[in-house]
Amino acid sequence: MKDLRIVFMGTPDFAVATLKSLVEQNYNIVGVITAPDKPAGRGRKIHESAVKQYAVSQKLNILQPTNLKNEDFLNELKALNVNLQIVVAFRMLPKVVWQMPEYGTFNLHASLLPNYRGAAPINWAIINGETVTGVSTFFINEDIDTGDMILQESINIEPDENVGSLHDKLMTLGSGLVLKTVKLIEHDKVKTTPQRENESIKTANKLNRDNCKIDWQAPIETIYNLIRGLSPYPGAWCTLINGEEQLDVKIYASTKELVSHDHNLGDIIATKKELKVAVKNGYINIKDIKLPGKRSMDVTSLLNGYTFEVNAKMR
Repeated sequence: MKDLRIVFMGTPDFAVATLKSLVEQNYNIVGVITAPDKPAGRGRKIHESAVKQYAVSQKLNILQPTNLKNEDFLNELKALNVNLQIVVAFRMLPKVVWQMPEYGTFNLHASLLPNYRGAAPINWAIINGETVTGVSTFFINEDIDTGDMILQESINIEPDENVGSLHDKLMTLGSGLVLKTVKLIEHDKVKTTPQRENESIKTANKLNRDNCKIDWQAPIETIYNLIRGLSPYPGAWCTLINGEEQLDVKIYASTKELVSHDHNLGDIIATKKELKVAVKNGYINIKDIKLPGKRSMDVTSLLNGYTFEVNAKMR
């Protein structure tokens, strides 16, 4: 059995579950590499990554390089005599870093590779209406998310699931898959498989303002999936036109109603208890919405204090 000296690399909450599992299994974590502290929020208070906060609580050795090619950092990493590196939700590594350990550097990715390579795999799986997704471990190479596969596990996506709930399920599933991968490496039983390249591979491009905008001319399923695929972060948005007012709003929760109607697409139908938008083959019933400068609120709270004109619409 191999005597592992592990460096763990990660930043957000998603990575903490895996690091915690490794610590609880008494693996020798000789270093934790995470993002540098940075100011955040209105008060610009210094924010530490979720991984750093956990690593501090466990008194682990922490490195926070701004430049992964910096000579001082590389010397510090070499001095740890690391023989295995594990990457979960970190940034792209230079070759000099990922090729350093004797037993390699492997990554946990929140999709069934080769599908959904990229920055936002959990979001895009829901946005595209997938019913199954999963987690994969693979050895890192020169290109993003293309290295030889080690293990995969799948999970169903529920019809009304949003990114928040799926994120938490994949976080737990992924931490277990990393432990299985480490055990294979520890016992010299790893068998890898090259990823199969084909023209129909779906990607998980970085989210931006354009691909988070709701197109009310799109099919009802497309709109519904976009809203849940961007909830709770970063939120699907559109422009509310209400009389003279034009407001960019975010919609965090909705249901769909399949029914024939005579409304124009984007028309708002508001009652004392309900807010819905006319779309092809039905309505999107808005359940949670955020107006500019306000917190998100359920639609009942909105309707108690906001009046919609007769010709109000979403665009």
